[in-house]
Amino acid sequence: MTMKTTAVSIIIAAVLIGGAIMFVLKNGNSNGAGAAAQDANNVSIILGKQIITISAKGGYSPKVTTAKADMPTVIKVDTRGTFDCSSAISIPSLGYRKNLPPSGETLINVPPQKAGTTLQGLCAMGMYNFTINFD
Repeated sequence: MTMKTTAVSIIIAAVLIGGAIMFVLKNGNSNGAGAAAQDANNVSIILGKQIITISAKGGYSPKVTTAKADMPTVIKVDTRGTFDCSSAISIPSLGYRKNLPPSGETLINVPPQKAGTTLQGLCAMGMYNFTINFD
């Protein structure tokens, strides 16, 4: 009877571990090809300005954005009931740091960036981030 219990326990443990691995891979928490696959169409151009929309709650989404170089840009950060560390945003290369409202939109003006420039946004603790690549 103990041999049967041990075998069942091993099978259950294997299923749980396999499920956890599949969950992590499906949600793109790897830093390899998964990050590139998350590139999203969250960029629009309105009246000659490029608007990049980033959602902040439990991290930033999308994690990777490709934007046009050499044009005025606004990063629009949307919060909806955001009370985690992603509510404090920092963009070091712009010298920008701000606590976001729990719900609403925050507009960040970005001067035109040269092709090949990468902006990285971080939460206050550095746990969550997003990247904007200018081409």
